[in-house]
Amino acid sequence: MIVNKRLGFQIILRESLGVLLLLGAWDLIVVILYQVFHQEWMEQPTLPISLIGSALALAMGVRNNTAYGRWWEARTLWGAITNNSRSFGRQVGTILRNRPDLAMAMAAYPHALRTALGKIDASSDVKRLLPAEMAARIEGWNNKPNAILYQIGLGVSEEVARQNIDGAIHAPIDRILSDLANAQGGLERIRNTPLPIQYSLVPRVLANVFCIILPLSTVQTLGWITPLGSSLVGLLFIVLDKTGGDLEEPFGNTPHALPMKSMATTIEIDLIQPIGGVAPTPIRAINGIQP
Repeated sequence: MIVNKRLGFQIILRESLGVLLLLGAWDLIVVILYQVFHQEWMEQPTLPISLIGSALALAMGVRNNTAYGRWWEARTLWGAITNNSRSFGRQVGTILRNRPDLAMAMAAYPHALRTALGKIDASSDVKRLLPAEMAARIEGWNNKPNAILYQIGLGVSEEVARQNIDGAIHAPIDRILSDLANAQGGLERIRNTPLPIQYSLVPRVLANVFCIILPLSTVQTLGWITPLGSSLVGLLFIVLDKTGGDLEEPFGNTPHALPMKSMATTIEIDLIQPIGGVAPTPIRAINGIQP
């Protein structure tokens, strides 16, 4: 996730440079054909491009709002996972006691979750944190995060029975595990349900068509400066389309995705330090990007 505005602006410009050069080349071709070779068929009316631009702005507004809603919901669900993981660590320390293995398993959980959601393999972190006996029991499970929650639930039940803990005290711990499972289900729903094709494809097609015909409608007015005006306007719509595409995938391996590694490490620190373990250092942003 981009956290430095100045460096973030540079990243967006760098990502858009190729598109800008392509638009500039097409606009230059149109100007040369019109001004030098007098291809008058290129002198197109401005009304169609105005109507297309209005429809494109409306479509992109709806699409980008929807994409940001997905991104923000994913961030909210990760916040719920962070809070509930901390609450579980506190309950383990104050109620169950003497079960650091459960805290270690919960520290491994967010790393397993980000592996299941994204395109980055964090299995080394899971292996480092998850107790060996639990790791052996979940070998072969398809949904590793859910398997870890299941094993943690079994461990909690065993400790409750061993210590003869009252059910009213046990209930909050079980509710925390249920809230974690609900948050995980919400994240999996976002991952498994892409935006409808009408939302993701139509704005992109309209943006490309708009950029192709825009210089044909402006060349008779702008003349040789068409590449300047037309390219910048076209770039604006292309960047807006790319913004929606970036936000549409909150779990991708891009600078625009959620900082799942940083959030998982924060949870790990909050769970490991109370039990006296060696916690990692917080992850800092690198070149304006929080991983």
